[in-house]
Amino acid sequence: MMKHFRGRSLAHPGCLIGITAGLTLGIILAGILAAQFNVALTFVLLTWLGLTLGLGAAGWLIGDRLSSKFPTLEEEGAQAEQASGQAETTLAEEATMPKG
Repeated sequence: MMKHFRGRSLAHPGCLIGITAGLTLGIILAGILAAQFNVALTFVLLTWLGLTLGLGAAGWLIGDRLSSKFPTLEEEGAQAEQASGQAETTLAEEATMPKG
């Protein structure tokens, strides 16, 4: 499962998780504020928006920081193919060089 995340930016999925959590918690908190505490609609909406944007930004930053912990790993097949490609290039260069 962790190999799937290697070499990818995790900022976008982190933001998505943060926005989803912010929307969900914001709606619940807005409902509680409006129903139980009789708070003004403007304050309820600003609280909901702030929670949504705040958790989205936090998810973006956390995902961005986690991206560096999952560097891209080269596969064995790609390494062998790259080594054979370099050897062929060296042989071709030697064949075209004038001797003398």
